[in-house]
Parts: sequence; C-alpha cells; structure tokens
Amino acid sequence: MLIVIANVLSKDEVRQFRAHLDHAEWQDGVRTAGTLAQQVKRNLQIDDNSELAIKLGNHILRNLGQHPAFISAALPQKIYPPKFNCYQDGGGYGLHVDSAIMVLPGTGQNLRSDLAATVFLAEPGEYEGGELEIDTDFGAQTVKLAAGDMVLYPASSLHRVTPVTSGARTASFFWIESMVSDGTERAMLYDLDQAIQKLTLTVDPQNSALLTLTGVYHNLLRRWAIT
Repeated sequence: MLIVIANVLSKDEVRQFRAHLDHAEWQDGVRTAGTLAQQVKRNLQIDDNSELAIKLGNHILRNLGQHPAFISAALPQKIYPPKFNCYQDGGGYGLHVDSAIMVLPGTGQNLRSDLAATVFLAEPGEYEGGELEIDTDFGAQTVKLAAGDMVLYPASSLHRVTPVTSGARTASFFWIESMVSDGTERAMLYDLDQAIQKLTLTVDPQNSALLTLTGVYHNLLRRWAIT
C-alpha cells in the first residue's frame, strides 16, 4: 500500500525548515550506509544527533501525532526519529531495501521497519530528477511530491532515488513499526476506516449500519494489533 498524505507540514513550516536546512552542516551520506548501500548511495545527510536534526524531527513527529490520515494508515507503535538528506550534483540512491530491524537511538529497543516515509521539503520545480521510485506488485511507482507532503510505503519494497541533475532535493525520511505488522491486514483496516470517516459526514452518528461497521473495525484491530 502506497499512500500520499498531504500537508504534513504547512508551506510556512517548510519555509522555516528550509531556512535552517539550507545553512546546515551536511555530511557524506555514505557514513550511515550499510555494506551494500555504500555502493549505490550518493547524498548528504545531517548528523542525526545534532540539535537541528532532533528539533526538526520532533516537530514532524508532533504534527504526525495529530494527523488522522497518518494514524489511520500507519497505526504506529514505534517511529524511528526522522533523518534529513539532500541530493544534488548528480547524487542519487540506487535500488535497495531498508533494514528489517533497527535499533532506536538512545533506547536500545528494536524497531521492525514495517513502513517507510519520506516528507518532501523542496518543491518539484526546484530540482530535476530526484524521483522516489518504489517497486510494487503493479510495477514501479514514481513519487515526486509538493514540499510538505509525505509518502508512506512498505519498507520491504525495493526502491531508489533517481539522480538529481540540477538543483537540490531536500527531504526527511524515517521508518514506522505498526501495531499491525501484516500489510494486507493494515490496508484493509485503512480502507474500512476511511469508509467509516466518509459515512460520518453524511449519516446520523447513531445509524445502525455505521455503528456496525465501526464495531467491525475495532474488533479486527483488536484481533490483529500487537501492543
């Protein structure tokens, strides 16, 4: 399931982020790459432990904690702290798959990477190339979103960032462990929840069919969730 979530950051918030990031101290992204990824990764990243990365990452997490579409789609249990990267001067990231298990910084706890997320922080017209290409059962899907929008997709997917031939592509990226690990079950819950939300706009809250569907949703979540 690939889901685009609009306006995770407002345009004003994006401007504030960029005011900091455009003058940040960037490092070679190879420093955080695994053995295989080192061969295909060409980008810049901010030190995860820097005050700026932590401050901006926490801002994204606060926004997501109040974003109904994200909660519905991800059913988050744990979230890896957001990272920040920049692609320019022909930089890209070849085809790869994310690590299945990650250690949450500062906690020693493991996170199972069910979902990956990218929040775009540059407008599409600011750079050429830089598309996020994600392999799906229906072929490769290309994603290049407006600044402030986010794409959520299975971390198990093969994906890549095409080379940026002009300008600079700035983004934040992170991973989510969901309460519902099975992607098919999670997609069914998302579709059901979205249908319920639409119905609540048009029918009486005490409508028997709506109440039944709501009960089905919560009973399925109760059956499938691991907390």
